[in-house]
Amino acid sequence: MRGSERYGEPMSTKDEQAARKGKAAEQLIAALCVLATGTELNALTALVDDEGVDVAFKRRDGTRTLDVQVKARFSDETGSKQLREKRRLVAVVRAATFRVREDFWLLFAAVDGRRGVVETAWFVPSDRFDELAGQQVVRGQVRRRFSASAKAGSKDQWREFRV
Repeated sequence: MRGSERYGEPMSTKDEQAARKGKAAEQLIAALCVLATGTELNALTALVDDEGVDVAFKRRDGTRTLDVQVKARFSDETGSKQLREKRRLVAVVRAATFRVREDFWLLFAAVDGRRGVVETAWFVPSDRFDELAGQQVVRGQVRRRFSASAKAGSKDQWREFRV
């Protein structure tokens, strides 16, 4: 498999750019969490991401971890048109990488890539995501759909998870 292939299908240049931006956003979020907690949290990343865990957080001197799947969308000109024009973050989570667990949460982030800033984020426990996310089948694969308004004062079903 070439380095530019993912899930057995060739990646386009746009897909490669999105993958690079996504990985950068994961690292940005991990770094922000470490800094915002006064270095109380450690951010751990996996060598292989086949379980949908992008970052695991662990308190310094703690024994438990919190696994987090990060879904970032970008508001810049090469990013999400939905986010840029309608202030709506839409993301899909594949059934293959989603499992309800007490220690598994999803973080959906609207990112301004040019400034390196997380504009809006939603931090959702996996059990609540399971309850609220819509389901769709794409090419025979079940996917969970997250769609939330990034507008200030929005009253959508995801508002309680907004951080």
